Order: sequence, then C-alpha cells, then structure tokens
Amino acid sequence: MTREAPLVRVTTSDAVTTLELDSPHNRNALSARLMAELTAGLAAAAQDPAVRAVVLGHTGKVFCAGADLSEATGADPTVGPRGLVDLQRALVDCPKPVIAAIDGHVRAGGLGLVGAADLAVAGPAATFAFTEVRLGLAPAVISLPLRPKLEPRAAARYYLTGETFDAAEAARIGLVTEAAQDVEGALKSLLASLRLGSPQGLAESKRLANTEVVRSFERDADELVALSARLFGSAEAQEGMRAFLERRPAPWAQ
Repeated sequence: MTREAPLVRVTTSDAVTTLELDSPHNRNALSARLMAELTAGLAAAAQDPAVRAVVLGHTGKVFCAGADLSEATGADPTVGPRGLVDLQRALVDCPKPVIAAIDGHVRAGGLGLVGAADLAVAGPAATFAFTEVRLGLAPAVISLPLRPKLEPRAAARYYLTGETFDAAEAARIGLVTEAAQDVEGALKSLLASLRLGSPQGLAESKRLANTEVVRSFERDADELVALSARLFGSAEAQEGMRAFLERRPAPWAQ
C-alpha cells in the first residue's frame, strides 16, 4: 500500500518551521485533509522549544484557492466553516510568530490564513480577491481575523466587488505586512529579527498584538459559522458553485 504524499510539507531548520501548502490538484484549496495536516504541523511547531517562528508558504502559482468546493455539500454544513475557524484560531493561538510568505494567487478562504498570520510578505506574483460574493456566499468566518486588521472602506469595496488586487494594495489596506519584490529576502530579514526575540517575549508580544482578533473569535465565531453554513446550503450558492465548477457564468451575472 502506497502512502499518500503530504498536502503540507513540514521542514524545520535554523529555529524555523516551514509549513508549505502542496496540493496542486485543487490549487491548495482548504480540504479537510489539508487543514488537518496544517493544524498538526502548527501544533508540533508550537510544542518544539527549538522553534522560534513558523513560515506558512506554498508551492506553485497559487497560495490558496479557498474552500474545497467539492467538499462543500456534506450532511452537516457547519463542518467546513467550523474547521476553518479552528485552523485560523490555531494560527492565532500558536505561541510562535507565524509569517505568511506569498508569491501566488490567494482567493476567498485563503485570505483567512493570511489574516490569521502575524506577519505576511507578498511578492510581485501575488494577487488577492474575496470571490465569495460572486458565488452567492460572503466572507463570513474569514472575517474573524480580517475585520480587526483591514481598512474598513477597503473591506467594503473588496467584499462587495470581488475585484482582484495586488500586493501593494494588500499592504495599503492592512491585509499583508509588506509588498516585496524579493519575498525570500524580506522573509530572511524578518526571521533574523525574530531570532533575536526570547520565546517568552515573542509569545506575549504576539498575544498583545492579537487582542482584538481574539475578541473577534470569542464574540462572533458561532454566529459566522451559522451564517456560512446557511449560505453554503442555499439554492443560490449551490447554483453559484456549480457554475464555478462548470466554468460558466452564474445566472445573476449581468
């Protein structure tokens, strides 16, 4: 029996654990298996006293395409949204700083991973879009880490239009920390600084920086899971997702 290749590649070197999304068959979509592997990698890094920081990276031209729509029709519509809430909270609660290193496309639920990371560096190939509105959905559970960080007018624009924007705009609105021509160089610089911090200092400083994000989860998680489940189960969203998977316009597109 052949063991399946991992969807998240885990390496640790020089006090840094790198979790690399590597699920090319579905553009690094947030399948149940990928989320489970990513959560396990985070837990291991959190418990390793030799690890000072975590890098969340990707292979290929896509950082994360969002929810795995092939899994969006299960018997319990809350399973997918609750799984993404738990994964985002694991990123926030990890005592080690998490840096998202992005040089590819990020869509829908993938932006929740970026928002839950403490720092994010985006390169020239990075593009971003809240595409939910075009499928009959809304960026519900990913708003838990994002709303405390995004510039409000920009959030309204990109939530409502589904427009694609680049790394410079992502930095302007607070989605990412830095738009860089050289992602590896920018990442190296950030990691060098983090290695100078003490484990306790980093953990408590991260906790302070995430105060409003944690409040968002504690206040709104259940409500947004319910909203997401209701939308995914609606006739309108089911048609929108079918249209997307069949590569045809949704019926409401004018």
